This record gives sequence, C-alpha cells and structure tokens, in this order.
Amino acid sequence: MRVAYYTLILSAVGLTFWSFGWETEIECQPEDRQLFQRYTEQIEPFAGASIETLLEHTALFFVGTPYVEHTLEVGNDEEKRGNERLVVNLREFDCVTYIETVIALMNTVRSGSSRFDDFARQLQQIRYRDGAIEGYASRLHYVSDWVYNQQQGGVVENISERLGGTCEEKKIDFMSTHREAYKQLNCNDSLWLEIQRVEESINNRGGFFYLPKENISSAASRIPHMSMLGFTTKIKGLDTTHTGFAFRENGRLTFIHASSAQGKVVIDRRSLHDYCERQSSCTGVIVATVL
Repeated sequence: MRVAYYTLILSAVGLTFWSFGWETEIECQPEDRQLFQRYTEQIEPFAGASIETLLEHTALFFVGTPYVEHTLEVGNDEEKRGNERLVVNLREFDCVTYIETVIALMNTVRSGSSRFDDFARQLQQIRYRDGAIEGYASRLHYVSDWVYNQQQGGVVENISERLGGTCEEKKIDFMSTHREAYKQLNCNDSLWLEIQRVEESINNRGGFFYLPKENISSAASRIPHMSMLGFTTKIKGLDTTHTGFAFRENGRLTFIHASSAQGKVVIDRRSLHDYCERQSSCTGVIVATVL
C-alpha cells in the first residue's frame, strides 16, 4: 500500500538527466535500464494496440517479479530532511509502485518513445502531485489522493459511483497520527505539518467514491479489464491498504497485483469478490479506468 513504512536502503546508481526542459535526479541500477530495454522489445508488436491491451501485456511482463516493501527510500540523511529523488526500480515492487510503473510504461509506449528517460518522466508525473518533486510531502502517499490527482490530470477516471458505489467520508489522517512509523515525519516537525496540510486538503474534498464489497458480484461484469483497483479499509485514518489491476481470466474477474503474501507479482487465484470477502478490514474497492 502507498501509506507504507518506507525504510529500504537502495544500493543504487544515482543518475542525473536533463530532458524536455526538466531536471531530475534519479536513483536506479543498470538492471533497470536492461529490463526497460527488454520490455520495449517485447511490447513493440503491440505499440498501436488499445490502452487495455498495452496495460495487460505490460502488467504480465512483470509476473513473478519480487514483492519488496519500502522501495522508494534511499536510506540517507536526505530522507530525514524530506528531500526526494525519483526512484526507478523495475526489479522489485510494492503494490503501488507496480501500478505506477505499469501505467508509466504504457504511457511511454503510447507517446511513441522507447527512451528510458521519457519513461522516468512519465513515472515522475504519476508519482508526485502535479508531476512536481517538491519533497516528501509532494509524493502521493494516499491512494485516494493519487486517484484524485491523476483524474485531474486526465490519467484515470474513478468510475466507482456509476458502478453502484458510495461516498466514503472518513477522516484521512493515518500518516500524521502515526508519525513514529515514518522516519521522515518522526524527526521533522515541519514535514509533519506539511503532511497534515495534505491530509486537510484531502478531507476538504468531501470524501471519495468506492464500490462496497457486497456490490462487487453484481457489478463484476461492468468492471473493466485492467482498471486500477484500490482496496478500501476500515482502518481508522486510512483510505486503502492495497492496489492492483482488475483482470479477466477465463470469464472470471480477479486481479493482478504485487502480492506481499505470495512475495511476487501474480494473477490472484481468487475472484475479486472472494478476496475482498475474506479480508475482514476490506470495505470494497475504488475502481478507476486508465485513460
């Protein structure tokens, strides 16, 4: 989930590049460029295909890739000051970096590019509020905020309401009320206040729409293949605990995701309805089509 406890130290190669009038310092390893090259070679026959097809082939390219938490942290004193670098990691994912990477790769292909730095630019646009890296608080930590920001930018559309969804109006404040779990917030009062301002902005929107889990079966035929899913939760102060893509396989609606339980990217064996029913804290799903 996006609101995770990011602490992993990356032994990465820092790269700086300037392209299209933007300047971004990125963290990656040579294997990331090699994987990107392999991906572009495999996706090339589908370059003119639909968004759904591109998303499917991109998501499937990473099946079996290890699940690793906390992949966005570089583990140095810069973190404690709330500074950010763009982390590009195609070797391992958490559930949200998987979603971001698949969409960013798809957008890169649709733009007609096969350049690694163009992909990095797409990833930055998706991961940070309005595409601007302005410290830790500019990262879209809450999935409902991520969906809202991407909808404003024309990347996704939350279709939960028209599927029979309802509005969740709970107060979102998990990060600020659990600051001890985030090393950036635990030792930095000004950054903690910034996160509180982000949460206040989220709460001032009046909630977000999601599809309750008891309505998933009746809506299943209308949930688009490869739509983005955010699994909503009863946990106080938190909007979602997991993400994935809706996936139709042999007429059954399931989902493809970076699974912490299975330790890798998988097509889940359970139906979407069954998965949500068996998660006691799950209340349903945000369903957002990728535009």
